[in-house]
Amino acid sequence: MKKGILFDLDGTLWDSSAVVIESWNDCIAKNSDLGLKFTQEQMKSYMGKTLDKIADMMFPMLPAEERQRLMKLCADHENEYLADHKAYIFPGERETLEKLHGEYFLAIVSNCQDGYIQRFLEQCGFAELFDDFESAGKTGLDKAGNIRLVIERNKLDKCVYLGDTGLDGESARKAGIPFIHAGYGFGKPDVFDARIADITELPAAVERV
Repeated sequence: MKKGILFDLDGTLWDSSAVVIESWNDCIAKNSDLGLKFTQEQMKSYMGKTLDKIADMMFPMLPAEERQRLMKLCADHENEYLADHKAYIFPGERETLEKLHGEYFLAIVSNCQDGYIQRFLEQCGFAELFDDFESAGKTGLDKAGNIRLVIERNKLDKCVYLGDTGLDGESARKAGIPFIHAGYGFGKPDVFDARIADITELPAAVERV
């Protein structure tokens, strides 16, 4: 039986909110006259959503086309900025992934832009620990669709999804797999199959579900 663990990224495998909001505020200042400056807490509330939804939340005063233009500039600048600015990795993460790798097929499924997962893997040196990844920015699918895509193309017989938000839980349910809540992340979903207080608890939680 081929068993897998699929991971959300923001709030689950790292917290890049401080770095990302720096890059976005810089990009907005250089490419608009809006005079807006967003906080790290606002950034945490945006993470996990698709870029078009984030654009609607951040720039409701702009026409749709201009919202999307500015959001794409922010996303592109973010990928470049992360090359030289380190995000926060959760304690015990590498050791936990090394323990799981081999016994489980590990993959990342995120609503981010294409290139963002690759930047995470490069920055953290985790490329050898993950077997696959997929993003909304590459496929245009929602998270549930991308979860199903990864399961199907890798012929996984059984897997779970680890994420931190209600959307993560909803996406896992739509895809027909158990959801483990990363309780150390950004969200507080009401429905989950298991919950962990930090990532080192993941191996035991996967066994329970």
